[in-house]
Amino acid sequence: MSAGGTGEPAADRGEAGGVRTALAGLTTRGRSFLAAGIAAAVCAYVLGQSDLLRVGLLLAVLPLLCAAVLYRTRYQVAGSRRLSPARVPAGSEARVHLRMDNVSRLPTGLLMLQDRVPYVLGPRPRFVLDRVEPGGSREVSYRVRSDLRGRYPLGPLQLRLSDPFGMCELTRSFSAHDTLTVVPRVHPLSPVRFSGEAKGYGDGRQRSLALAGEDDVIPRGYRHGDDLRRVHWRSTARYGELMVRREEQPRRSRCTVLLDTRGIAYEGAGPDSAFEWAVSGTASVLVHMLERGFSVRLLTDSGSSVPGEGSDGFAGSGPETADAAGLMMDTLAVIDHSDGTGLSRAYDVLRGGNEGLLVAFLGDLDEEQAAGVAKMRQRSGGAVAFVLDPGVWTREAADVPPAGDPYEERLRMLREAGWTVVGVPRGASPDELWRQADRERSGLAALGGEARGDTGMSGKAPR
Repeated sequence: MSAGGTGEPAADRGEAGGVRTALAGLTTRGRSFLAAGIAAAVCAYVLGQSDLLRVGLLLAVLPLLCAAVLYRTRYQVAGSRRLSPARVPAGSEARVHLRMDNVSRLPTGLLMLQDRVPYVLGPRPRFVLDRVEPGGSREVSYRVRSDLRGRYPLGPLQLRLSDPFGMCELTRSFSAHDTLTVVPRVHPLSPVRFSGEAKGYGDGRQRSLALAGEDDVIPRGYRHGDDLRRVHWRSTARYGELMVRREEQPRRSRCTVLLDTRGIAYEGAGPDSAFEWAVSGTASVLVHMLERGFSVRLLTDSGSSVPGEGSDGFAGSGPETADAAGLMMDTLAVIDHSDGTGLSRAYDVLRGGNEGLLVAFLGDLDEEQAAGVAKMRQRSGGAVAFVLDPGVWTREAADVPPAGDPYEERLRMLREAGWTVVGVPRGASPDELWRQADRERSGLAALGGEARGDTGMSGKAPR
């Protein structure tokens, strides 16, 4: 969270620049004095006025003397920068703390401290430090804010030295940089239950047999607190110590979140665009599922995922949950449109089928792409799709949708394939649509239960 640089002040670098560097630091006032002095000296020579020559020499020498003294000044200073926090949601503020330490035995003169920041984070901050005593320090801070996610470099930190007369200013930079990561907004989601997520920890715990039969169990040593009814007597007699069965193995729920990043699937740009809504919705679902203890995987239309992600994704409800969420947010912070035209690569990744929950955020779909998404339903235990129609996001609220809009036809295709489908209107709340998807899934489940003659919550027909 912190980084910085230490070094000497502006004037103790660039010796090769010499006089040229010093003269380049002359301010408008210094250049004016120099020009007036030269003009007065020329006029004094032409007119033979010795007094005017003295005045001209004084005017010309003063800025040159100030530049020479300032250039030869040696300050030993150390600078550092600290971000709080280093990862911030879009639209929120972060504070940058700057610290300047005078590690020399001499007090500094007038210093101007400024930091380089991208224009999207705000204006360039500047601070004037009047005098820093030997061994002393000064701390200043400023705020940055961005509505656009991304990774933004901060620095290098710059010092500007000035003489008391304002004739010359010299600027030098430290070498250290920091990076501010602006991640997508994460909206809290309601705790709902979708089909396909009952294979995990907590209320939805399900266990599976390790091996087929009683003789094939893999025993382990007895531990304090184990149920004595699980003692495997045959292994106990063989090893001479209490052994218990390990036939029940907990299996964690899995969730794959698919983000459609195709550039042709979205229209518009900016923080209120459809693509930014999809990225924010993806981040919200990822964090929500991690907090519920799921093994979560992020997948894009190009088949890529988060660097360091395992085959089953990142596991939640553990000490590494915060780190996993951070890695996913860092990936989403810089994700951009892809050049792809289809979703076949994502389908190939899902062909293995983990029988987990699949949540997809999709842009515009043609008939072929919709058919490919429909086949993904066969590779998951449950599937929920949030479909963003570019026409809805770019059309004015009062405009009437065109007749024969293919958008509704695509939604119908996905519903017939078993997807729980929710159309995303412009500016909708992710939590509201999340609950709407749960209501639609519950309604479909109820209709399916009536069609099968179900009478209870167990999902089994009476005999």
